[in-house]
This record gives sequence, structure tokens and C-alpha cells, in this order.
Amino acid sequence: MTTIKAYAASSKEADLKPFDIDRRDVQPDDVKIDILYCGVCHSDLHQVRNDWKNSVYPVVPGHEIIGKVLEVGSNVSNFEEGDLVGVGCLVDSCKTCGACKDDLEQFCENGATFTYNGEDKHLGGHTFGGYSESIVVDKDFVLKIPTNLDPKAAAPLLCAGITTYSPLAHWKIKKGDKVGVIGLGGLGHMGVKFAHAMGAHTVMITTSPNKSEDAKKLGADEVLISKNDEEMKKHASSFDFLLNTIPVGHDMNPYTNLLKRDATMVIVGAVEPLDPLHGGSLIMGRKRIAGSLIGGIKETQEMLDFCGEHNVVCDIEMINIQDINEAYDRLQKSDVKYRFVIDMKSLKES
Repeated sequence: MTTIKAYAASSKEADLKPFDIDRRDVQPDDVKIDILYCGVCHSDLHQVRNDWKNSVYPVVPGHEIIGKVLEVGSNVSNFEEGDLVGVGCLVDSCKTCGACKDDLEQFCENGATFTYNGEDKHLGGHTFGGYSESIVVDKDFVLKIPTNLDPKAAAPLLCAGITTYSPLAHWKIKKGDKVGVIGLGGLGHMGVKFAHAMGAHTVMITTSPNKSEDAKKLGADEVLISKNDEEMKKHASSFDFLLNTIPVGHDMNPYTNLLKRDATMVIVGAVEPLDPLHGGSLIMGRKRIAGSLIGGIKETQEMLDFCGEHNVVCDIEMINIQDINEAYDRLQKSDVKYRFVIDMKSLKES
């Protein structure tokens, strides 16, 4: 084992502070990664504050990891020292169940191992994430980062990117489709970029008129203010697909009215109870509401390659690890455009 520097929260009331953790020695199937950058996801805040009632302390968050390969195990042939790589929300799975065989490790029937607050099969206890100097990961869960992408801005692709790409790809969004992205934040801004890159007529749907200019810069063809009843009526029954990125419980009825017959709204943001839904809004049009969770490793690599081809990255604000608690306060207020990324050099030099 190797002891390294990290930042952790010791309880749901505690700030993140310096904390030493152990990483396992490199095994034959492992890749050891020097962490250069780590994105700050809203899930990090939820886990630190135990909003989902499943946190295990101390919590070392971080699942949007970009780094350089330091060492590889004897069975590793597709990575070598110096490669630019990424690690997302998953670091292991059973690899044998139906979901894993279908390249859907996030739905592993025996329980996927998440990058932090998952069961550590090697050292015992629970996993620690990317707010740390380095990480050791099974080779099957390491991703190649296209060299033409800015590695700092690529970090949030490992969660925000795949979370929004996966449903757009699964529902086969294409040129000519009318796609609405509901909510302009860390997820929503990536949804707009991906839908635009896929050739869809992309509509940003937001409650805030002051976000219109930003939405169009990101690639939106139109902006629909959901509080404007007249505008909502004009767009009724016209969308082929809706990507709902709102991160809290909300009334979905106004949005289901926007869907065409046989069209789908996918929820990727609200991991909590939602307001009652009027069944008639679905029945009268054979409409669907679905959910989507990140993506498997194969699809995540596909997403990264798509980003390399279309030069898609996140809009970010860089911070030092010492500023993480202030960043969490700002994240709570949606005061970021659109993703914080930690320069991990600030941890190593502290």
C-alpha cells in the first residue's frame, strides 16, 4: 500500500479537509494514475452532505478524473506510462452478469463498484475518489482521452458528459429531430452541446430568460422560457425528445405536454421523488417517461471519441483544492458556468 494526500469530509456537517488515504499496490490488471484534474459534480455535494442517506465517512469525492499513467500491471497491454487517461463513476463490476456482458456495468446485477463510497474489494472498507493525488484502477475501467481535447475541460465529460450523451445516443437522436434540454447547468449545458453536435434542432428550456444568450452560445437554436404559458402552448406536441436535467423534484406535467405522440422524456437529474404526474398527459399520445444512469465503459469511450471528433468539452472554472468548500457553497447556489474543475497540483504542492 501507498499513503497519499487527499481531501475528505468526516461527517455531513464537516468541511472537506486534508486527509491521508491508502491506495493498493499495482496488481497485474491495474493501472496507476497520477491525477491532474478532477471535476466537481453535484453528486459530490450530495454524498458529502448525505442527501441520499447512503454516505460512508470519511468521504473522498471525485469521479471526473483526468490523469497520466504512472505504472501498469503485467496483464495490461492497452495503456502505458505517460498516457492521458480518464476514470469516471465506476472502477469495477462483476463482469459476468447480463448487464456487464451487455457493456452496461453501471447496472451490474451484483453491484457496480463506484469510484467513491463503493465497496473496496481490495483493501476493504469503501472506495476513495479523485480529490486525491493518485488512484489505482482495474484496466477495464480506464478510458483513453483524445489528445486534441483540453484535459482540464475534458474532466467533467466522465460524468456530466456521459450522463447526457448516453440517453441521446440510446434514443438515436439525429439530424432533423427536435430536442429539448430542460435546465441549463452542469448537465444541461452538455446536453445542448451534444444535441447540437448530433445535428438536432436544439431547444434550451429554462425558467430563466437571462440564460438565453448563454444557451445560444452553447449551440441552442431556440430558447423556450417554461414560465411563459403562451410560448409553451406554441411548442406543445412538437418535441421528438426531451432531456430533463433538473436536479430536484419538480412538476413534469408542463413538459410532457411538449412531447409529440410516441415521444420520450428522459430524466437524468432528479434522484428523488417527483411531483404527481397526470396520467392523461401520457395516455393521450402514448408518450413515455424514462430514466438514464451515466453509461457503461464502452459507451463512455464512444462518447469521448465523439467529443474528440466534434471538439466537444465542458465549460469550466478552475479552482485549487483549498477552495473546494467555497465551491460547494457556490454549487449549492448554481453559481458556476458550468462545472468546477480542481487543479490537483494544488494538493500535491500543499
